[in-house]
Amino acid sequence: MWRFPVKSMGGCQVDRVAVDARGVHADRLWAVRDVDKGVTASARRIPALLGCTARYLAEPDEQAGPGRVPAVAVTFPDGRELTSDDPGIHAALSELAGRRVRLTALPPVGDTSAHRMKMVDSLDNYRPEQVRKDFGLADGEPLPDTSVFPAKDIITLARYSTPPGTFVDLAPLHLMSTASLRNLTVGAEVLDVRRFRPNVLIDLAGKERSFPESDWVGGELSIGSARLKVTMPTIRCVVPTRPQPGIELDRTITRALAERTDRFLGVYIDVRTPGVLSVGDEVRVRAAEPPTAVQRATMSVTRSATRAGQWLLEQTVMRVR
Repeated sequence: MWRFPVKSMGGCQVDRVAVDARGVHADRLWAVRDVDKGVTASARRIPALLGCTARYLAEPDEQAGPGRVPAVAVTFPDGRELTSDDPGIHAALSELAGRRVRLTALPPVGDTSAHRMKMVDSLDNYRPEQVRKDFGLADGEPLPDTSVFPAKDIITLARYSTPPGTFVDLAPLHLMSTASLRNLTVGAEVLDVRRFRPNVLIDLAGKERSFPESDWVGGELSIGSARLKVTMPTIRCVVPTRPQPGIELDRTITRALAERTDRFLGVYIDVRTPGVLSVGDEVRVRAAEPPTAVQRATMSVTRSATRAGQWLLEQTVMRVR
């Protein structure tokens, strides 16, 4: 299990952690803010952030969260360690990023100032060259199928750089299995799980060539004292290909994801019942109930509408020029 104190930086392995509606306790309570654009930065746009790792100076207490953020220490690629209360940390991060940035704490719930995007920046996210950079796509390659995402999530990400009240990309928790890592691997050496930045890695034995957690979407997991809802597969951008401390650049991952999983790997999770997860806990899977006829019809209409919207974007705004 992993907790990431700062968005887009390396985190810390944990043996035991509480989870609630916000995900892993004290996960991503800090982020790097692009000063000129006024948006929360990510490793998609500033890959140098992956060269840093972050840790809390002390174990966060139960009250840690939005508006009450404990201090962190950031280790830079050159070995320097600066704390969040060091006034020089912003200049050091700016030098690393090659642009003006600031280390920013998650504001109180209801304050969307750290999340809201300007219209020009929202539209910039749909520029053909930018989308292809974000996903590591060559000209002419099709975009990932976004019809798996609820419309409310698509609307949220069009307005905000991260969902208000959080610095996560989309969902509170991210989970993967060892089976998926094995089955995506090209060659003898299994891919390093740190490339994919999950909060939870489930150890699944067996040699079947499959990606089992994708079959759990809509179902529930019981781990430790927590109950978790599997909401959707995790779409993959270019970040897993990028170098991190001890991990080399590997562009073949993008091709493997496209060919084997349609660019999805792992699943996003909502926490239904808060609890405590510990390394070694048994994982119990409860499959999703078969949808009713009305639910099937609704899902079909929603996905068709989303696919139609994506096709329209690809033929207009997204068309390669």
